[in-house]
Amino acid sequence: MNEAALFAARANKRLVDMEDLEKAKDKIMMGTERKSMVMSEEEKKLTAYHEAGHAIVGRMMPSHDPVYKVSIIPRGRALGVTMFLPESDRYSLSKEHLNSQICSLFGGRIAEELVFGPEKVTTGASNDIQRTTELARSMVTKWGLSDKLGPLTYSDEQEEVFLGHSVAQHKHVSDETAHDIDQEIRSIIDRSYARAEEILKTNIDKLHTMAEALMKYETIDSDQIDDIMSGKPPRPPQNWDDTEPTAPNGSSTGSQDEDDTKEGKIGGPAGQH
Repeated sequence: MNEAALFAARANKRLVDMEDLEKAKDKIMMGTERKSMVMSEEEKKLTAYHEAGHAIVGRMMPSHDPVYKVSIIPRGRALGVTMFLPESDRYSLSKEHLNSQICSLFGGRIAEELVFGPEKVTTGASNDIQRTTELARSMVTKWGLSDKLGPLTYSDEQEEVFLGHSVAQHKHVSDETAHDIDQEIRSIIDRSYARAEEILKTNIDKLHTMAEALMKYETIDSDQIDDIMSGKPPRPPQNWDDTEPTAPNGSSTGSQDEDDTKEGKIGGPAGQH
């Protein structure tokens, strides 16, 4: 509400309206827009496909939070954002939901590879890869969601960054079990990657349509995403004026999630994925 009031005051409004609240929510959940950031047209296009990949895979996976908004406007430390918002409070996560989340996190990287080729895949998915690995490792070592290793915990409470460090220091698991853990993590990752790739190959036409919409509008919401997924041309955003020139090459646009020095988001808990 404070941020919304600030937006309203900057616009010389007497009252705070829904437009101000929407801007405030986006700022809090996705970060402040970096309007001064200059991006090339090529990177803008790559971003559009990256974020569209996240959105389409997330939309097609079961038990996944609905896609709320996709944007290629840089915010905070992220160059592009795909926002997923839960429909209700969630206090625990199912195995199906976790697998779906891993798949959607891979959607951006896979979209880059399908459209631009393996040699054009960027470091922008580094944050996605980090989070998928953490989720898969937790499924195996903390939450007992591995069929092979069963309902046992293989991690301690000190939360070491690397399992290898934990094993070396405390020897909670044997070398053979550590090998099985690595294999199970690899299995979860490989299955999720293949599933996400199959979804995007099947829906490649929707991927192109969504990327084109992002290139034109820079931000699309759930209504436009519904249009695209149903095979219709996406409707223009509210207050969109087709007579206005589109952003020129090198204008303030977004890109895929940034690498180690550029943290990314794609919608997960609290809408940050």
